[in-house]
Formats: sequence, structure tokens, C-alpha cells
Amino acid sequence: MTDEHGPQDGPENGPGPVIEQRGLFFEEFAVGTTYRHRPGRTITEADNVLFSTLTMNGQSLHLDAAWSATQPFGERLVNSMLTLSTIVGLSVAQLTEGTIVANLGFTEVAFPRPMHHGDTLYAETLVRDKRPSASRPGEGLVMLVHTGRNQDGVVVATATRTTLVRRLDAR
Repeated sequence: MTDEHGPQDGPENGPGPVIEQRGLFFEEFAVGTTYRHRPGRTITEADNVLFSTLTMNGQSLHLDAAWSATQPFGERLVNSMLTLSTIVGLSVAQLTEGTIVANLGFTEVAFPRPMHHGDTLYAETLVRDKRPSASRPGEGLVMLVHTGRNQDGVVVATATRTTLVRRLDAR
């Protein structure tokens, strides 16, 4: 048997509770709470080349090893948009899986240090603010501050993101 989200569990369920992974509903977000998203993600050369070429970003700093060796960092750097996408992606299962309605925008995006091939990216998210939507009953706006750190704890990216999230009472 299936429902709108895929197959339902059959009679093989165990005697304990059945838990389905999902994000948080509007009411479950608490302003001031920080969520650490684990595990991290090691960014490889292949990840960087694939992301850069898929997004039509031919920047030599990401793709040309010989040229990049003559530049200030002395090597190719991970595409900052890959870094941003990954810190947001690391938060999905814990915060927004199945509960987000829309990504409304990003502000205050910064990349204070570069990511290098082989670095592992870890993310955390602070719930900065939330309010019920004035125009969309059953939904609320949640402002999230994402921070990405490398394996040494150095901040490599920050971004503030506003999301539109379902309310529990609208399920």
C-alpha cells in the first residue's frame, strides 16, 4: 500500500514505535536554538569540478590547477556556491524535510575562508526568528542562520535564510 509520500510499512513492522524522518513544523522551531548537522561532508576534487561545470561556472580558480598555482592561494579552491549549497543541504533532514513550503531568500552570505579539496564541511543552524505568515494561513516564516566550518572548526561560510514552513495545525 502507498500514500502520497510513498510506500507504507507493511505487517513487518516491529513491536515498537515507527518513526518517519521529517523536518520541523513551524511550532517546533524555537528561536535561539542551534542545531548541529552531522555527519559532515568531505568535499572532493570531483565534487568541485562536477558542481562547477553543472552550473556553467568555468572560473579557472575552480578548474585550472596550473593557473591556480600562480594565484594567492596556490591551488584550486572549492566553488563557494558548492559550499553554500552543502551547508543548506546538510540541514535539510533535521529542519525542513517535508515541512518546507518555499525558500524565500538569502541575506548576509559570507565566505570568510576558502574550502580546499579534501576539507570536510560541518554545518550548524541557529533559529534567529519566526513569525506566522500574514498572507498564508497554515504557514509561518522562519529565519535560519547557517554556519559552515571545516574540519579544524574554522568558519568558511555563513548565510541567513528565510523559509516558509508548514504549521502543525495545517496538516
